[in-house]
Amino acid sequence: MDRSQGFNEGIDSWETVMFLYNSALKEVATKVDILNDEFVHVHKYNPIEYIKSRIKKPESIVKKLRRNGYESTIDNMVSHVKDIAGIRIVCSFTSDIYRLAEMIGKQNDLTVISVKDYIRHPKDSGYKSFHMIVTVPIFLSDRVVNTKVEIQIRTIAMDFWASLEHKIYYKFEGNAPDYISEDLRECAEIVADLDAKMLQLNDAILEAREQQFSGG
Repeated sequence: MDRSQGFNEGIDSWETVMFLYNSALKEVATKVDILNDEFVHVHKYNPIEYIKSRIKKPESIVKKLRRNGYESTIDNMVSHVKDIAGIRIVCSFTSDIYRLAEMIGKQNDLTVISVKDYIRHPKDSGYKSFHMIVTVPIFLSDRVVNTKVEIQIRTIAMDFWASLEHKIYYKFEGNAPDYISEDLRECAEIVADLDAKMLQLNDAILEAREQQFSGG
């Protein structure tokens, strides 16, 4: 007998919603930790610098619903706000991002709902990151609830830029002067150049080590 349910079924209180999203964050964070440990075990290399997780604040959820023309109801919240539960994975190099995304996508009990590659296709602001929306089954005593989690994967440099961009735009309440936006886009290009250079340097180091150990 299939006990799985969509999120909206039987979800009638804020406390239940928050319990499910917090549980989903724990599930996904554990999976990512295990993948990282396996990678270290197999390749002797740690692709993840650090992981951050958060639950979107109620006022942010309400603001997003109103901005998109929805009433502030629990039903609308779980249907139309896909990033209530979020995990950010910060890597050393851009190559790690796609490697991790592929590993996450192959997890049998995670379902990838959507992918947005803002690295190959940056936002107009210059923002870069790799986004995945997944659902993870939360096993309760009487049913299984598939719960959405947004996963963001980015480099240290991308995370630094995104954090400062958020703070700057927050001060201007989203209406920063044009010259600020232009400077931010220039900084995003500098960050992209830095990421590319660091990846190139890492590849060169790995190649040099291989030649050293092979006696070449």
